[in-house]
Amino acid sequence: MTDSADGSRPGGDLVPETISGLPPGARRVWVEVPRPGGDPAAWCYSDRRAYRPGDTVELCLSATTSELDLRIYRDGAREETVHHARLTAVAFQPVAEDSYRTGCGWSVSATVPLPDDLPPGPYVVEMRDHHAPGNAHPLGHHFFVVRSPAPRPGAIAQVLATCTWSAYDDWGGANHYFGLHPGTARGRSPVLSTQRPWARGQIWLPAGAPRMVTEHRPRGPQPPRYEFAEWAYLHGYAKYYAAAGWASYERHFFRWAEAQGYEVDLLVQEDLHDPDEPLAPYRCVVFAGHDEYWTAEMRTRVDEYVTAGGHVARFAGNFMWQIRLEDQLRRQVAYKYDAATRDPVAATGARHLLTGAWEDPAVGNPGATTFGVNALRGMYAGFGAFAPRSSRGYTVFRPEHWAFAGTGLGYADTFGDEAAVFSYEVDGLDYDFRDGLPHPRGTDGAPENLEILAMNWSTAAEAGREVDEAHFMLGDGDARFRAGIAGEPYSGENRGRFRRGAGMIVSFPRGPGEVFTAGTCEWVNGLRLQDPYVTGVTQNVLQRFLR
Repeated sequence: MTDSADGSRPGGDLVPETISGLPPGARRVWVEVPRPGGDPAAWCYSDRRAYRPGDTVELCLSATTSELDLRIYRDGAREETVHHARLTAVAFQPVAEDSYRTGCGWSVSATVPLPDDLPPGPYVVEMRDHHAPGNAHPLGHHFFVVRSPAPRPGAIAQVLATCTWSAYDDWGGANHYFGLHPGTARGRSPVLSTQRPWARGQIWLPAGAPRMVTEHRPRGPQPPRYEFAEWAYLHGYAKYYAAAGWASYERHFFRWAEAQGYEVDLLVQEDLHDPDEPLAPYRCVVFAGHDEYWTAEMRTRVDEYVTAGGHVARFAGNFMWQIRLEDQLRRQVAYKYDAATRDPVAATGARHLLTGAWEDPAVGNPGATTFGVNALRGMYAGFGAFAPRSSRGYTVFRPEHWAFAGTGLGYADTFGDEAAVFSYEVDGLDYDFRDGLPHPRGTDGAPENLEILAMNWSTAAEAGREVDEAHFMLGDGDARFRAGIAGEPYSGENRGRFRRGAGMIVSFPRGPGEVFTAGTCEWVNGLRLQDPYVTGVTQNVLQRFLR
């Protein structure tokens, strides 16, 4: 990526590594600011992630222009502006080089009292250069939730995967994947602060921004394409903008649900960490999109909710990592692949809180016990060189299940392929086929009464022609990791075994409660594109669970 100062995009002098992260190349940090006369730029975060009507939102802003137009709008089925202000004395507030883990420490630049009658839902903070033409893109965005004063009868509780958003947020120089942090693979940081802006693209995207999955299957052998990364570098967005965040994932479920007439009360994921149970009043709780990082406390809340008669609909994928939240939820900890050797709890009595994979025997809490599927038994499809010519849809095996009622789908039908819903990251189980039907083996935490309704195949290793291997983004790292925590060599027949996976739609009761899981990140794309089968199944699930 080369610098651009042609004014064709907001913050033209601020290339992606100075705004939110460090792609391969020259070492640069965010606090390098444009020269006088360069394009303006602005960033923002708030004191909390969720509020109630009557609360006051404290916004911490930093900008390279002194005059900003600030707009706050509700980003529902219809966009509704609720606040507008012109800020005439905005200052640039510098940050420490390790702000990604220590936080920004900015002073409050603006306060916004929320009206007592403000509708609950998602709210976006938009910052614009006051002197820019009206058609110019905003300089930046922030996001917060307004919770309902009390749970609304009949409403869906949608829980936003804000811990996964944080994991991919590389603002300030690092995230849980790559960056500037010293002494770790690819410079990833095991500790991240919530007191910093979201990376550019996580909250708002222009029309046509690519998703993680390439739009079309390749028609012949070729190097893998990562269209989202190419677009991000060309337009000054964060490298992983499409991997997690409001703009790419949860927004599409929320807007679809409101347009269908459902009431939706939003929660942020940290709400589930609170011992004061926020789920109990709701008949149905929904998780949508890319939902990868959880604390043990969050899982306990969900398990207790279902056992007590609650209904969980998980239209989400990649239930992979246990994390810890510290410092009054301001610090997120995830050592991930290095947990066994680097996590401070590894050699203590709290080893079960190791920030590694749920399926690691040291953690001893496979994800399937909560949601019916595991991340490491699934992994990738239709993404990069991970099965790029996958059908990208689910094959139906139990069409008589209530989830398929009225869809017209029969045994061996494929659905969701036009919207590529079976792609990016998917979750699955160990299984056998008997008489043409898949059955869970029960070797990986799957409940005994679980049914596999539909599935497809996935892989944990990129593959292709030898000449294309230099282009692989992830290679076979996850297959090697899966073998490592199983205590087996990654060689011979094991190599293929740990590479193979499957993604599934499953359903099971737990006491008077019930869980339905479509284990894929891209289910929301079927709702976005109004795929009739994806919307039909979703409506069946919600109607049953809300009843």
